[in-house]
Amino acid sequence: MNAFLRLVAWLLALALVTLPVVAVIQGWVGAERWPLRTLRVVGDLERVDAARLRATVMPYAHRGFFAVRLEDAQAAVAKLPWVESAEVRKQWPDVLIVRVEEHRPFAWWGDDQLLSERGRFFPAADVAVPKGLPRFEGPVSRSSDLVGLYNEARALFAPMGIDVQALRLDARGSWSMTLSNGAELLLGRDDARLRLARFARLLPQLQAQDPRTLARADLRYTNGFALTWREADGGAKGAGMPASSTPGAAPNVVPDQASPAGATGRIARYMNFPIFPSMFHSRSTAQST
Repeated sequence: MNAFLRLVAWLLALALVTLPVVAVIQGWVGAERWPLRTLRVVGDLERVDAARLRATVMPYAHRGFFAVRLEDAQAAVAKLPWVESAEVRKQWPDVLIVRVEEHRPFAWWGDDQLLSERGRFFPAADVAVPKGLPRFEGPVSRSSDLVGLYNEARALFAPMGIDVQALRLDARGSWSMTLSNGAELLLGRDDARLRLARFARLLPQLQAQDPRTLARADLRYTNGFALTWREADGGAKGAGMPASSTPGAAPNVVPDQASPAGATGRIARYMNFPIFPSMFHSRSTAQST
């Protein structure tokens, strides 16, 4: 019996010690005695709504310094629009610190997602998307390839005052892009960067030869381009074709040049622009230096 009473007494003493601690940690008591009085937000907030951020954190802060659940508060902040990462911590005696890093949008990805400058995807719903972002389409796993080709293309066309508006990589691995002047470029699956560099180098010459606006350039040829120009009335027409040419007539294509996939029955409307061997040599020399 004495042993039993000693056990009961020991348990009661333990309860008297631990229950107040548990009560404080759980927020049952002590929230008024050790309240969180200051919310400190660290980070440059350009797009995250400060009022919404405060409203998100306040339910957790009301539990007091000891009872606040930092992980839950951090998870709630991370779900806010434009938040890329969040960290919530406390500082004695009454400060709750929230550190926020915003997504910096780089491009649209499809119709409902954005790609950040860090290569992270986030939903475009409930956010005010900045104007002028390029639009990417392709497999998510190839995002770095799209960003790489986009940056290279911008550098190639920048001297001509042209930007890249859209870049696409379809399920077959074929590339295409839309420029800021409205021209659509078909690059194909192989040697997309080489084809694009050749075209960008010759584009000033093409524009000098024809004052009309380029509507479409098919670069999927071994040694030439298939071009179509936009007429003043808004229509598109192949340039450089003989007056007697009729729809469906075969263009003057170099014999060893194979037609690209998907171009059958369409190439007659375009002009083949040859790339001379000397130009190939000049390009190779420039790349090697």
